[in-house]
Amino acid sequence: MTDKMGLVRLHEGRLSSMMRYLTGPTARSVALACALATVGASPTIAQQPDAAPAAPARPEGLSESVAAVVNDDIISTYDLGQRMRLLIATSGVQPTQENVPQFQREALISLVDERLQFQELRRVEREQKIDIVADDTEIDEEIADMAKQNNMSAEQFLGYLASRGIGADTLRQQLRAQISWTRWIRGRYGSRLRVGDDQIAATQARLAAQAAKPQYNIGEVLIDATRVGGMQQAMAGAQQLVAQMQQGAPFPAVARQFSALPTAAAGGDAGWVSASEVPAEVAPVLEQLRPGQLSQPIPVKDGVYILYLRDKRAGGNTTLVNLKQAAVPLPQGASAADEAAARAKLLALKPQIKDCASLEAAAGAVQGVVAGDLGEAEAGDLAPPFREASENLKVGEISDPIRTSAGLHLVAVCGRRSAGGAQADKEQIEARLYSQQLSMIARRYMRDLRNSATIETR
Repeated sequence: MTDKMGLVRLHEGRLSSMMRYLTGPTARSVALACALATVGASPTIAQQPDAAPAAPARPEGLSESVAAVVNDDIISTYDLGQRMRLLIATSGVQPTQENVPQFQREALISLVDERLQFQELRRVEREQKIDIVADDTEIDEEIADMAKQNNMSAEQFLGYLASRGIGADTLRQQLRAQISWTRWIRGRYGSRLRVGDDQIAATQARLAAQAAKPQYNIGEVLIDATRVGGMQQAMAGAQQLVAQMQQGAPFPAVARQFSALPTAAAGGDAGWVSASEVPAEVAPVLEQLRPGQLSQPIPVKDGVYILYLRDKRAGGNTTLVNLKQAAVPLPQGASAADEAAARAKLLALKPQIKDCASLEAAAGAVQGVVAGDLGEAEAGDLAPPFREASENLKVGEISDPIRTSAGLHLVAVCGRRSAGGAQADKEQIEARLYSQQLSMIARRYMRDLRNSATIETR
């Protein structure tokens, strides 16, 4: 084996964490076990290792013939049907009359890409006298690891696939392509990529500037229009995926199988971002979503976007306070005597409240006083008297009675913190930039292979 393949091993450890951003089928080998455990609404594989549900019905209209030819390399309709079944099992999307064409299209695209990858890898092996394509031992190890993630043996795992009409060779071929192609991309380009200190500094400055803005924890899917045959196909496919996810298909499994973004390998998890970090067409939709909501398909430059908002938090310059109160309800037009009596009652109660933990118990012992946890809120969103108290009191301190239209209140500040999360460190930023560059190279490589190939579909 030549020194060039030695580079593969030299960089493999460093790149393994970075390659999770590599988009497309090359990023999905370890995702299968996780996705299989969430098919539909059924229990996980680990909970039913001996179950044998019926295999999906074979899509009508397919016969044992030629589905496509890629540079004289044949893809049979059997290959296509098997890949469709594997795709259905690993995406969590239930097959319907409407989405079977989408599965067929995605399965065919994946098989075409794999044929192109194997052809390229074999060419490189011949010319450079090196071994790139993964051997059976590597595939066996990958399957064993996937089975272990589901608390199963390799035999049980393959049996689970067989019960759904999926042959072991179908999975092995997909894994062989993924492992081999990832190895080649790492070996050819990994040692050449450099992330400069200026790039890292610029990213850190941008993240610091965005820290003051609202942050969104999102999942994302991009249906690449050029890959699926145009915007109309991309929009139709995205609409079907949204409908399936609304009916229970797991977002991470869908993202792994259908998204063209670098985050596909992580189940579409983009982490915490600001509105300025997503495409301009996506930002207004993101700002309107509530945590737990899934967006409708959003047309963008390269295709169609789908967003899932997991959580939202205020900007880093915002102060969040956690408040509790003890109050005497009192109407706005109460007499001076009633207000004075309520004030006296609260002033007598205040010394008995030792801390936030004892507030409810102390207030509960006084007739006419109600207590409650007001939760965490942005200080700037509070009513003026409460905001003033939250700004002037230390954590654990209790205010004097505060008059509002609802009554008189003792307010306790039980916590105070700055919103926003910790910023990524230099090493994390470098890894992400490195992965993004490698992902872009891999996508361009595949685009060039497709453009130069002779591909006939039937």
